[in-house]
This record gives sequence, structure tokens and C-alpha cells, in this order.
Amino acid sequence: MAKFLIVEARFYEHLNDMLITGARNALEAAGHEAEVLTVPGALELPGAISLAADSADYAGFVAIGVVIRGETYHFEIVAGESARGLMALSMDGIAIGNGILTVENEAQALERADPARKNKGGEAAEAALALLKLQNRFSR
Repeated sequence: MAKFLIVEARFYEHLNDMLITGARNALEAAGHEAEVLTVPGALELPGAISLAADSADYAGFVAIGVVIRGETYHFEIVAGESARGLMALSMDGIAIGNGILTVENEAQALERADPARKNKGGEAAEAALALLKLQNRFSR
């Protein structure tokens, strides 16, 4: 059994709750435990995961958040930079599942967040589990 940290950018609470439920269900179904840490926004997710990874308390991480396109360029910055930060950490060997939804509207977010529908929180947890398995396979 391994311990995972679900790090959430708590902006859209009702959507995050669904994403976290999906992630928790997938991790628990695989026999692991999960803890949740909240940060202000999606741009803070990579930094929080980096800090937590330094503690060696967690085997893997699931990043959870929702970025809905607005009227300004801010959407592109938040979506791109949060994904870039998570990818950089992943390339450093940290097992991370990216569950940050980047959508046009709330209806798309609901479809993807709901564990009974697209279950992107669960898929992000399954990605973290797959990367942990690879990490264990290739570690010396």
C-alpha cells in the first residue's frame, strides 16, 4: 500500500469534489490511501507537488483543478503553465496524474468531472498509479 497526495486547486468546489471522489475511488480500489491538500489555483499545483515530493511521504500525486476559458488570455497561461510545471516534475521522475480540466464551459467540466460519466479524476489517479508502477520497475 502506498500513500498518494491529491493536490487540488480549489476554485470550482462542486467540480473539484467530483474529481476528488473519482481520484480517491481509483486509488482506494488499487489498495492505496490518499490525502488531499488544497492550493489557491492551478498555477500553484506544480509548486505544491514539488514541495511535497521533497518530503518523501508520498509515492505519487494527483493534480486536480478546473480551468474554464474566459474572455481574456489568462486561460491559456494558466492551462499551459500548470501543465508545463507538472510535465517538468514528471520528467524528474515524480509519479503524477494530471487531472486539471481545461474546458470551454461548465457543462464540459461537469461531463468530465462526474465519476459516473468521464471520470477524469479517476483517470488522473490511474495515470499516477501507472507511472508509479514504471518508477518501481526502472528504479535501481
